[in-house]
Amino acid sequence: MLKALQTIAIVSLLLPIALPRPTFAAQRIYASYAALERSISIDALELYAKKGIINDDLAAYAKYAKPQVMQQLRRVLITRVNLEPVAISQFLYTPQGEDLLQRIGQIIQTESRQAGVYALRSALILAAADDEGLTLLNVLRHFPSTSIRVDLRRSLQFADEVEIIINRTNQAIASIAKQAETEASSAVTDFSQLPDLRTNGRFKWNKQTLTLSDRRRDRVYIADLYIPVTSRPAPVIVISHGLASDRTTLAYLAIHLASYGFAVAVPEHPGSNTEKLRSLFAGRANTADEPSEFINRPYDVSYLLDRLQALDADDPTYELNLNQVGVIGQSFGGYTALALAGAPINFPQLQKDCEDRVNAWNISLLLQCRALALPVTQYNLRDSRIKAAIAINPLSSSIFGEDSLSQIKIPLMIVSSSDDTVAPALSEQIIPFSWLTTDKKYLVLLEGGTHFSTLSEPDPNTSPLALPFPIYGAYPNLVKRYMRAVSVAFAFSYVASDAQYLPYLSSSYTSAIAQKVSPVRLVQTLPPDLNLLVDTKLPK
Repeated sequence: MLKALQTIAIVSLLLPIALPRPTFAAQRIYASYAALERSISIDALELYAKKGIINDDLAAYAKYAKPQVMQQLRRVLITRVNLEPVAISQFLYTPQGEDLLQRIGQIIQTESRQAGVYALRSALILAAADDEGLTLLNVLRHFPSTSIRVDLRRSLQFADEVEIIINRTNQAIASIAKQAETEASSAVTDFSQLPDLRTNGRFKWNKQTLTLSDRRRDRVYIADLYIPVTSRPAPVIVISHGLASDRTTLAYLAIHLASYGFAVAVPEHPGSNTEKLRSLFAGRANTADEPSEFINRPYDVSYLLDRLQALDADDPTYELNLNQVGVIGQSFGGYTALALAGAPINFPQLQKDCEDRVNAWNISLLLQCRALALPVTQYNLRDSRIKAAIAINPLSSSIFGEDSLSQIKIPLMIVSSSDDTVAPALSEQIIPFSWLTTDKKYLVLLEGGTHFSTLSEPDPNTSPLALPFPIYGAYPNLVKRYMRAVSVAFAFSYVASDAQYLPYLSSSYTSAIAQKVSPVRLVQTLPPDLNLLVDTKLPK
């Protein structure tokens, strides 16, 4: 406990407003709806969470709940998130953290029915510093008020909105799956007689790390370059990592593509990488993402291509074919890929969607709305050298919207995960897919996949944020095998212009390699019965 108290003292010095340990802790939770109000003691929740005992206080509620719901409640109350108090503190003072607190604070209020923004921040930091760690139960215990009030009207409204999204997403996934199965049943290709693109190719490769210095932007960054040993110039694929990630999280995909004869360049975006997150948690930065990253990320890729062209011209050992270039990006990297492919930032759409961020259910808007801090002008982020793009779990609905995504003319694959709670499938990938006008477009749906399923798990010894294993989904290795296959097929078809790989870009192929535990679907058009769903406005 002494160590915890010392940590709290250090945290207090770092905060703009000191957060002393409360002299009293919350005793009861009051749930109100208009004039009606019911309460339950936190002691009753703690007794059930730690010992499985339902006392009279909790029994009044438990009799209305199914056993599995009660079991889930117990898990939620005591599941620990391993984050240091300094890290929690730093995040909660970022623009995204402030937005998140504002949203939750409208539902969870103080004893005097005021928005619980500052109380929540205090409780989260103090719970993280306590020996028991950051659990929901511990957060309740550290709430600096004798009682916690929950606005049921607002929470039920939020729950209704989430339920609408979940139901519509499930409808969309079922409809896409049905169409993919129908298309696959009429296929004639026997993929058992063709090469298995999930396995490594035949080429060996060499890796080197480049240091790039763009003086125009005063930006220095590095990039890993995987060069296959081939007898002819290699087509080039650039891979852009996501927010708070780095060039290693998609290295498995770079290695796989290199084994098939592609030169793969993986830049590390210094303003939105793992090191930036580490700086945030250490107090050396006040945000994990600067608004300028919406501009710098595409420029990082374009400058990297400039450098590769110069190297290829000066050193014949590189053997790069820079007339055949593709880009792959995940999450914020997915945004980067779409911007390079020709979608401009849509400031009017952003202004419209970001007006009511407090009630936003879509977490990815917390990042997209950061672009509003940029000077409003027409940024030219498209790179004409990019011949095709793959956007994995991209952020797209507001930063681009229909007007911008419809301007993409090159072949494009959008990859979506059914269980993505960061960039939700329906709003960020499925509906945006319907806005595309390019003739060559593909939607890949990873059923059971999450926002992180396509990524390699970070080293817990070096990563500033150790994510719990379930966040990667139930079958992340299977998902990565799918990604290896469809990425190679797409890269050959539209970057290397090798038409013999086009049969792999079909429902019949994904059906052939899909495992029942976590299927993969591929369609080129949305089913007709999704038109109404797509045209219906989602809660923002």
